[in-house]
Amino acid sequence: MASAGEYELDISEEEKDKLVAEAIRYIIFKTHQNSGCPIKREELTQLVTKNYRNRGLPAIVIDEAKRKLSSIFGYELRELQRTRPSSTGQPHSSQQNVGDAKSYVLISKLPADIYRKYVEDVNTAHVTGFTFVIISIVHLAGGKIPEESLRHHLKRMGLSESDENHPVLGNIKHAIELVVQQRYLQKVKVNAPEGNITFYELAERATDGPVSEKIKEYVAQIVNTNVTAADT
Repeated sequence: MASAGEYELDISEEEKDKLVAEAIRYIIFKTHQNSGCPIKREELTQLVTKNYRNRGLPAIVIDEAKRKLSSIFGYELRELQRTRPSSTGQPHSSQQNVGDAKSYVLISKLPADIYRKYVEDVNTAHVTGFTFVIISIVHLAGGKIPEESLRHHLKRMGLSESDENHPVLGNIKHAIELVVQQRYLQKVKVNAPEGNITFYELAERATDGPVSEKIKEYVAQIVNTNVTAADT
């Protein structure tokens, strides 16, 4: 006799487990393939409903995938809480729609030292460092910065948006766009008397608790270092 859950879903436990395994594979490989960009809930729903039409099934599969990713792989499948632009006016950038739908990212639950030793890819460490610097600049600007100001700060570090062949980061413009696609920043165009002005604002991943705390600690260290140097 089928269990209550099987009867309600009209699907066997074995079929459900296969769907959960397929969802987990999709999440892990898509995260790696797209450099950690969020995975839309719609993608996971379509993965489940391509052969099943039960409306309640995607939620059950996603919840089970969350549990297994946590207990087996040490990852949290975290749903992004979309950050609305604080700027007035209508945003025109197509990238602004990246976070409009529900989406998920994988967050490691391992202690930082263990993650660095056994998981972190040294070949992508420069990208992580660049992302951290970018969102720190925006954080210091109050969470929002005009595009021209961001370019100015990058130029002071020897990074030009027009540089397509940086020895470490490659195409600088693409590197910035990736930070937007990963939902650390959102790009907003605002109508102003002097014309359209483009701003970069902190998006949901940058305002997430752990990331936000790391930024504050990093900024505090820099400030304390500068104060100590000035005193000496």
